[in-house]
Amino acid sequence: MLNKKQLRYDKAYLRIAKEWGKLSHCQRKQVGAVIVKDRMIISDGYNGTPTGFENYCEDDEGYTKWYVLHAEANAILKVAASTQSCKGATLYITLSPCKECSKLIHQAGIIRVVYHQGYKDDSGLEFLSKAGIELQHIDDLSA
Repeated sequence: MLNKKQLRYDKAYLRIAKEWGKLSHCQRKQVGAVIVKDRMIISDGYNGTPTGFENYCEDDEGYTKWYVLHAEANAILKVAASTQSCKGATLYITLSPCKECSKLIHQAGIIRVVYHQGYKDDSGLEFLSKAGIELQHIDDLSA
């Protein structure tokens, strides 16, 4: 069980991720992510199209375009383009990671994932658990 102080920080960072997700132009789901290392936010991201593409995430039938990047992938890629490292960091995300993003999380050296809602397919969480990454689900974001 988490101590009260850690839980307060976890909820605060998840609320920040939720706000960040509101910047997404995706209609179906807006997902936000924040990467924290040594109590410092080192990156953030939300789901959306790659730089230079139109902001519309869904096609005419309402399906998500194949090239839309997930929030955690965007946050990890931002770190990769900086002088920072994800090694030993915590990822806060509003929706638990898919299996593809789970591989990125593990390879990036993230050691803890705190999420608000569960994704329909929990194979990403299963992979992270198998990889030894600490998982924390926080449903209630009130202070």
